[in-house]
Amino acid sequence: METIWITLAVAGLLTYLIRLSFIALLGKWTPPEWVSRALRFVPPAVLTAIIFPEVLIRDGQLAPANPRLLAGVVAALVAWRTKNVVLTIVVGMAALITIQILLGS
Repeated sequence: METIWITLAVAGLLTYLIRLSFIALLGKWTPPEWVSRALRFVPPAVLTAIIFPEVLIRDGQLAPANPRLLAGVVAALVAWRTKNVVLTIVVGMAALITIQILLGS
């Protein structure tokens, strides 16, 4: 039982130190302009990689017409028009639930 607690404490400390090192180092280091420009594309690329398979693939196959895709289109329009993250999530979820109820799925 003691070994588990020691392992957890060491793992927590290592995680903390790794994260702290990035904060401490990046505070003193200014990356080149090309790195800064490239890093701006990371969040959209990661979100795209997470969201698109969820929206476009059902049961392992491409599903071009499904409730998630329709709700995603509605959410994208709300995001584009309002630039409000919370409203986009709420409207997207409401659209998904409504579409699922209407389609009976």
